[in-house]
Amino acid sequence: MKRYILKGAALLSLLAAVSCSDWLREESPMLNKVEDYFTSSEAALEVVTAAYVPLMWEYNNTYYSEFFIGDVVSDDALKGGQNTSDMADAYDLENFKAIANNGLILEYYRAQYQGIARANLAIEQVTEMESGTDEAFTEEYRSRLIAEAKFLRAFYYFRLVRMFGGVPEVTEPVYSSEDWIRPRASADDIFTLITDDLKEAAPALPKKSEYDASDMGRATQGAAQAMLLKAYLYWGNYRENNGQDPSSCYSDAKTWGATFMTEQAAEYSLCADYADNFTLAGENGPESVFEIQYMKEQTTDYGEGNGFQRGTFATILMRSRSSAFVNVGWGFNRPTQNLYDEYESGDPRRDLTILVPADDEIGNPAQENYLGCRYVTLKRTLFDPVTRTYPDAIDNDMRSPINNVVIRLADVYLMYAEACLKCSDPGTAKTYLEYVRARSRAMVTGSDDVLPAFPDYSIPDYADGYASRQLTDTDEDLELAIRHERRVELAMEGHRWFDLCRWGIAADVMAAYKASESDEVRAEMSDFVTGKHELFPIPDEEVRIGQLQQNPGY
Repeated sequence: MKRYILKGAALLSLLAAVSCSDWLREESPMLNKVEDYFTSSEAALEVVTAAYVPLMWEYNNTYYSEFFIGDVVSDDALKGGQNTSDMADAYDLENFKAIANNGLILEYYRAQYQGIARANLAIEQVTEMESGTDEAFTEEYRSRLIAEAKFLRAFYYFRLVRMFGGVPEVTEPVYSSEDWIRPRASADDIFTLITDDLKEAAPALPKKSEYDASDMGRATQGAAQAMLLKAYLYWGNYRENNGQDPSSCYSDAKTWGATFMTEQAAEYSLCADYADNFTLAGENGPESVFEIQYMKEQTTDYGEGNGFQRGTFATILMRSRSSAFVNVGWGFNRPTQNLYDEYESGDPRRDLTILVPADDEIGNPAQENYLGCRYVTLKRTLFDPVTRTYPDAIDNDMRSPINNVVIRLADVYLMYAEACLKCSDPGTAKTYLEYVRARSRAMVTGSDDVLPAFPDYSIPDYADGYASRQLTDTDEDLELAIRHERRVELAMEGHRWFDLCRWGIAADVMAAYKASESDEVRAEMSDFVTGKHELFPIPDEEVRIGQLQQNPGY
């Protein structure tokens, strides 16, 4: 719709030409409408790009990096920091003491809905734009942009449903306060929305190799197919844990996994060196299916909150506090002894994941160790193993440029192995489990001549009282092998807590973990409550203003 700015004589001429009633019916010439902005391919691209931005957010009124949930709440990590009072919201989550006013949960919840709101706006407006707005705005381009926005909406909703269960379902922009309050949808409804969005998005998205280098980080066909595998696997786990038939979800998970393996075979490969997944040089590498992009810049906006930082806080949050390592950090997300012991003897991934400071590298044990734990995570901290330092300073704390790989090929292989096992196909499950294990053995031997994973395979005693023994060639032991492999392959990457909950073993694992911990750590922990702690509380501010029903136990 056209808008005009009229001045001087032109305005007087217009007034003379129209009746009073015509003037009263005219909209204000200063009124701006949403659709007025969307008049070019550039505007369409910008609104979709804006929908990616909340993926980067980690700080508003508190830090809320996803590792505080995926790692710290699980048996993989302790909160860390200077002491137990440092990041009290994370302490409460770690020790099952969180209540509905937890600030970390509130910020995380709202960030996802910011992303959903931006995706909804993009879907609505790009869909309604006129074809041929300019030469670049073709139907193919429109379809791609809408597909990106649908992928992002699905991704944000997936983050929410695995933390909170059913949440309010919003699929269009909210322009009126009358439409603002929405009831909680069921988890099944949210999974339906996620999978529908992804199935619509996948055919219209380019493959990774079809993007220019400047577009790395945008949603790809492979990322959508991997997310369909993941969403259906989680949905099947959810249904199984709630006494419903999960078979169709597991079947769909296997189907989408097979589709990915066939159609994306030329797009991805495992890095020969596992560590390459967590370096600046390895960003958007051959194993990366979807990663959140960060950048380094010199300007400062410290403490401004959401939308201001373009670098990640994760690096400085997780670096050791010891000055022996130079350019140090704040010491959060500390790997546990339980995780360290999970690795098989000689597994190179352990020493590429967990830093063990020597005695002479700890100057102030009271501040550099956390509840007696000296272990420090290595991934995304830009640690140099040769000099044993952090050679790169992080400008203004938030300015680390290292990306966050949220889906990589090893993860997809293990999810596909799990889906195949659920569908009574242990042969394929073993094949894809072996792909992941073979990479680690090749790193040790320096050769591709690796031994088969079965039956020469053992697992340490951990979690649900599993005996340390050689696993046998049964489906039950294959399931244990896949779960073990997910833990060591993806350690400190934010997956563990969600895996424990979807597998329905969080209560047993956390009880066994608590029993294995030191008296110092146990003194801080509350017990896991079955039927409560599998989900987090809906933030009480959202419950109040949205008139929402709270999760059980909170």
